[in-house]
Amino acid sequence: MIEVTPSGGPCGAEVRGVDLSKPLSDREIAEINAAWLDHHVLAFPHQKLDDDQLEAFSQQFGQFGEDPYFNPIPGRTHIAAVKREASDTNPIFAEHWHSDWSFLEHPPKGTVLYGLDIPPIGGDTLFSNQHLAFEAMPDEMRARFADLQAIHSPVMGYSLKGAYGDVSKNGAMDIRPSAEAEHVRFTHPLAPAHPETGRRGFLSGIGYWIGFEGVEDQEAIKLILELNEWQSRPEFVFAQKWQKDMLVMWDNRSVVHKATGGYEGHRRELHRITLY
Repeated sequence: MIEVTPSGGPCGAEVRGVDLSKPLSDREIAEINAAWLDHHVLAFPHQKLDDDQLEAFSQQFGQFGEDPYFNPIPGRTHIAAVKREASDTNPIFAEHWHSDWSFLEHPPKGTVLYGLDIPPIGGDTLFSNQHLAFEAMPDEMRARFADLQAIHSPVMGYSLKGAYGDVSKNGAMDIRPSAEAEHVRFTHPLAPAHPETGRRGFLSGIGYWIGFEGVEDQEAIKLILELNEWQSRPEFVFAQKWQKDMLVMWDNRSVVHKATGGYEGHRRELHRITLY
């Protein structure tokens, strides 16, 4: 029997009583999907999965998505490694608030991440509930932001001049930056309605926003900084702690996330699948 234990925070729940290495029943899929919509971030501890089983589980909740600036792990097309060796000294990957690949024409539905090698300290993934962030905004502030059209781009991360543009400085992360990233732009509503629940929330964050339609650049920067401060307020944020053999899946349409460090001198590796 599936047991869902809420984190007690603004999002997140732990799920037990199910073996993810085996095909799920229709009832189990429905229960997990309902919990996913309710809690936005689900953690399944103590799951022994190989890459075949990780792919099979993920496909029960969506289709494989595009990872435009990652190389997959050897022998796979849809699994990427989020990896840091103990000796790496480069900045922590993905330290700014974002929704995965929000700069695509059709941003992904969700992400699945599985812990293979987890350090004894640090490395939490922070999630911020963007439904709550939108709904809790003062009326005056929400009126300024609610109907903006945000311009998303990978330029700050994945262009040749971006944070990950010099592959010699990316440590164990197998990132493939591209000159094309400078020219990728897609506009999405800043606070779209969730396609399954109808609740509005902010899509992505300072990692991929570069401006707003009809707003001058300097004013847009001020708005992005203001929104970054708001969407990361402690009352919206949940810290997911990792364990070896833990699978975490999150709804890219209702939360933003960021990585944290604090495990210097320790190795960390997780396998990631993007879902549409």
